[in-house]
Amino acid sequence: MSDDLDDLKAAFSVATPVPDAKRRAENVALAQENLARLQGSTTEARPMKDAPRMGAFAKGIRAMFDAISSKAGLTATTALAAFGLVMVLPVLREGPPEVFTPKPAVLIEAPVLEELIVAEREADMAVGAIASELAPSSVPVLRMSAKSQSRTLVAGSIADASVVAVEVDTEAFASASENTLKVTRETPVSTFSVDVDTASYAIVRSSLMNGQLPPAAAVRIEEMVNYFPYDYAAPTQGVFATSLAMMATPWNENTQLLRIALQGQMPEVEARPPLNLVFLIDTSGSMNQPNKLPLLKQSLRLLLGQLRAEDQVAIVAYAGSAGQVLEPTAAHERDTILGALDNLAAGGETNGQAGLQQAYALAKQMQEEGEVSRVLLATDGDFNVGLSNAEALKGYIADKRDSGTFLSVLGFGRGNLDDETMQALAQNGNGQANYIDNLPEAQKVLVDQLTGALFPIASDVKVQVEFNPATVAEYRLIGYETRALAREDFNNDKVDAGDIGAGHQVTALYEITPVGNETQVDALRYGESSVDGSKDELGFLKLRFKEPGAQDSQSIERAIPTTLEPDTELEFAAAISSFGELLRGSERLGDWSYEEAIMAASNARGEDSFGYRAEAIQLMRLAVALK
Repeated sequence: MSDDLDDLKAAFSVATPVPDAKRRAENVALAQENLARLQGSTTEARPMKDAPRMGAFAKGIRAMFDAISSKAGLTATTALAAFGLVMVLPVLREGPPEVFTPKPAVLIEAPVLEELIVAEREADMAVGAIASELAPSSVPVLRMSAKSQSRTLVAGSIADASVVAVEVDTEAFASASENTLKVTRETPVSTFSVDVDTASYAIVRSSLMNGQLPPAAAVRIEEMVNYFPYDYAAPTQGVFATSLAMMATPWNENTQLLRIALQGQMPEVEARPPLNLVFLIDTSGSMNQPNKLPLLKQSLRLLLGQLRAEDQVAIVAYAGSAGQVLEPTAAHERDTILGALDNLAAGGETNGQAGLQQAYALAKQMQEEGEVSRVLLATDGDFNVGLSNAEALKGYIADKRDSGTFLSVLGFGRGNLDDETMQALAQNGNGQANYIDNLPEAQKVLVDQLTGALFPIASDVKVQVEFNPATVAEYRLIGYETRALAREDFNNDKVDAGDIGAGHQVTALYEITPVGNETQVDALRYGESSVDGSKDELGFLKLRFKEPGAQDSQSIERAIPTTLEPDTELEFAAAISSFGELLRGSERLGDWSYEEAIMAASNARGEDSFGYRAEAIQLMRLAVALK
């Protein structure tokens, strides 16, 4: 009784065809003609991205064999090897191999791959012949580079059969070392910029849903905590209301968790000003994946449904170069806008600089007094032409933000996600960064929270807490590592800080050690003497912000009493915070486990109207299985 492996063995016994020099020459000529036609254009050849790194080849082989355990899997892999061998055997039989001289790889973009396959069939063994021309003794290796998402035929002398490998090590995340514990008598003041981004939580979800623990650098605690809506009281007057609460720390009996939260005002939708929105869309080759450009188009469709007749939309696309796809168009002309979106296709490099320049110029053209103008950049964050590093981009955006046009960023896809660049753009463009890994996330960001995402109520929002050494011995701010500010930056209106949109919330957690409890840092023998403050205060809270367009700051100040009570919202935030610290491998949690975080989150789940908290609990369970 035969099986698939026996059939495959029999296939190897079939005699290979006798080489035909004339036929081979015709095939080579035809294949070269097809490749030139399919890869070229009527104007100028489009450059592709960097060639794939050969170091990923060994990783690809190992990942392949780690993933394959069944006989059927071995059969499929061997069949792929057989296909590569059959393609070159007729050439290898013509004579002894020549000395291998590396030549440039033949680049085949994914959008034309199907057409190329048809051309290969028409040319019989043409691709095998071309491979022999490049390196007569080699076996062709077809590699998919996650950096460019273009297909690359690489001829090289290797002992093993051809494989398909995916590089997944080009991602870059905005992160910093975990905040250290501070002794109140030595460093009583903590200052940071607010953060309403939520990209980190969605990236964590994307990793876990794909069966992998997220990279530690991708986990930003404050973005995980701020992903969820909380039941905070709305301001009765002014721009913000503050919400304070305190509870015993679940993972440390000697400390307590202090929550400081802000709730922004939510103006009536009818009262919001007209919106000028420029979609700046990355159409480079790396966007040619289902969870990138196609998901991007679906997401922007949802957003269009929330715009009003007086709003305007324009579209700029960029790849190797940038161009205007849609002139400023009234939002109610949906068919025109959707038609322009549907016509976008991916291919080429990533000239983000040219795209940004054109988008800002178009937004300035659309802007009128009393209106809100915003560039909405949708990308995987991979900039490799022009300004291609976070610092250069940060400086460019900083020069542009004072024009009155804000910048927000939507990230898509994995493998070459440049989260660091996205964060730099959003933070310096007076906007926020979100990561869209599925359509429900697009619904949350672009429909449910649209006003908060696009309409600012305050800019350069800074928080400063001075802890009272009479009641607080030590403290640490959980998260906000990339948002830390120097103490003197708080009163400096020239120092940029975070921005808050209509109805947005900000939650920050401090773990504090009350005076009299066991401390983690020994007191100094010759420490500075300090005049103790009131025994009724944990500290003093200061909030500083500017109204949109204003040059001078306003401030809110209040004491933090020692009599604060816990609430369910704080308990859930604490569970999510511990989840993030477990993912980062923090040593601050002692013996606290994922299972305990799951129980804490389940007990504090509350009403959970949209199911976000239930989803978080499920993600914790996945992490337990994967750790």
